[in-house]
Amino acid sequence: MKELVNYILQFGNLNQQQINLILSKAQEREIRKEAYFSEAGKVSVEVGFILEGILRVCYYNNKGEEITKYFIDENNLVVDLESFDNNICSSAYVQAVTDCKMIVFSKKDWQELLDTIIGWDTIVHKIISKALMQKVARRSPLVSEDATTRYLSFMEMFPNVINRVPLSYLASYLGITQSSLSRIRKNIR
Repeated sequence: MKELVNYILQFGNLNQQQINLILSKAQEREIRKEAYFSEAGKVSVEVGFILEGILRVCYYNNKGEEITKYFIDENNLVVDLESFDNNICSSAYVQAVTDCKMIVFSKKDWQELLDTIIGWDTIVHKIISKALMQKVARRSPLVSEDATTRYLSFMEMFPNVINRVPLSYLASYLGITQSSLSRIRKNIR
């Protein structure tokens, strides 16, 4: 649980009593590869912190094709924020790409932390802001760069993810076919 505490303390200061309260609400959970943390069509009711493993956020387009929006790896929070905050059905799936170990908070416990810990809402806001900026930074190059450059950028930005995700997910994220990705990888070696 020290990973979670260290992560949170990057965004603000908490005393030991506040940290103990947070840890008292935290539950460890394992999610098997290909299982879902949250699903489209359901309301997201948990916030997770990834200790080990990789999750992906994906959806199905109007042609029924599965599209990977992004990957979330160790030492990051994961939540479908719009669904969680607004009690509405999610439009995306959050799926384990690998076996994952996580720390999970129920919606009730998360709300209790917001109501009890002075400054917790500010810390959460900073975490969300950082995540949104990272999301934009990850997606922006995908719009303007050619496929090889996108792949090389992904390798540079996510060296600990590249060899741990199936090629089909990576190709979907990069917006190319799996055969194109295989060709790119072959030409780079």
